[in-house]
Amino acid sequence: MPVYIYNSLARKKEEFIPIESPRVNIYTCGITVYDESHIGHARSLYIFDLIRRYLSCRGYKVRFVRNITDIDDKIINRARDLNLDWRFLVSKYIGRYYEDLKAIGIARADFEPRATENIPDMIKYISGLIDSGYAYQTASGVYFSVRRFRDYGRLSGQGIEEMLSGVRKESDETKADPLDFALWKVSRPGEPSWPSPWGAGRPGWHIECSVMSQKYLKVKTLDIHAGGRDLIFPHHENEIAQAEALSGKQFAKYWVHHGLLTINNQKMAKSLGNFVTIKDFLSRHLDVDILKFFFLTAHYSHPIDYTEAKVDETKQALSRLHILMDKLEKVKSPCGWFCFKGRNPEVGAIKSKFYAAMDDDFNTPEALAAVFELVNLTNKKIDDRRFALSARYALRELLSIFGITLTVKHGVIEITDGEVKQKLAQRERARKESNFELADSIRKSLEAQGVILEDTKEGTTWRRKL
Repeated sequence: MPVYIYNSLARKKEEFIPIESPRVNIYTCGITVYDESHIGHARSLYIFDLIRRYLSCRGYKVRFVRNITDIDDKIINRARDLNLDWRFLVSKYIGRYYEDLKAIGIARADFEPRATENIPDMIKYISGLIDSGYAYQTASGVYFSVRRFRDYGRLSGQGIEEMLSGVRKESDETKADPLDFALWKVSRPGEPSWPSPWGAGRPGWHIECSVMSQKYLKVKTLDIHAGGRDLIFPHHENEIAQAEALSGKQFAKYWVHHGLLTINNQKMAKSLGNFVTIKDFLSRHLDVDILKFFFLTAHYSHPIDYTEAKVDETKQALSRLHILMDKLEKVKSPCGWFCFKGRNPEVGAIKSKFYAAMDDDFNTPEALAAVFELVNLTNKKIDDRRFALSARYALRELLSIFGITLTVKHGVIEITDGEVKQKLAQRERARKESNFELADSIRKSLEAQGVILEDTKEGTTWRRKL
């Protein structure tokens, strides 16, 4: 079955046909390192890691590049506000970013280039645009001439006049047209700078991605360029203009954009007191699977609203999986682990629904529904050992595509596994002696320490509370 992707450039769902199958080249816009990464960043990181993982699962050889913007006006201004050297600020937040990547279980890209490591390539790129007549120098830097690029606005669907209505020409700018954007900015005294033919300065934001995507993927045309919906204009529009003006070739075949995250139907902002960093979330909820599960409930292209009530619902759904998998881990195979690998037709039919959903523009809500269809059926047929073993293998396979580990990371554990087992033995003795008051007291004591007991006909099982 083919994979279909909604292409923002075509404004429709299209069959995914890589330029040189099975190789797939993907570039996604990364973070600007001037502050802590928040859960909006986490959604973007998770979505594109999932797409990368799924395409690999479908047999494609994915080469993935995710950049780091380590020079930008935001970085300069934040360093000035904090009275820090900008390089110290960048180093600190790159370190924090990689801590977050590890904490949420997101794999590093094949290449994660920093803008400042590629400035000579950017200077060469800009020189090529000047030579071809698409860029010009002024006293304040080098600008791209938007009106020279006839296809400008193709991605965002905006005409020149629409764009003009949203652009304000600053009094200190020397550019010829309000729409023109900076390729190179001449630095003011005290600002970071690099030598160039146009004076000491730094690259504009947009040129970074055009240069680094083509350099590290070693192509003129990318298979997939990905990013947030808020980057379509002007960032991605400008990337297309720069790249296609220089190469004369299509910059990216497919454009994939994710919807934005809000908090209680408001834009996340420190001024509103609703800014939730990745570290904030993990300190409060401990288990990163909760955050991933929450993201899976909405299609990647749609907006998603974060509320604590929705997080609680996500915990309950995830808890069902924990309970079932705990039961399935106790099912013994009479002929080895692979004895029942995917052989049950009912399990196979549900797996087919999962893959069909993912093939249809990575439809995670539908794929997640297939997972819970299997959960419900397995709970009903838990005593059928052959079915249970097949379901266990299938659930592990599907959850691994989602990057769900079902490994709860706790803070300070107040009671060890050994102590839990001692309490269970005491409770079992109390029940045999009909001392139900003591048995109930032990249950409540364990629950207060984050341990949930479940009495079944096979005996008492336990798990830690999410």
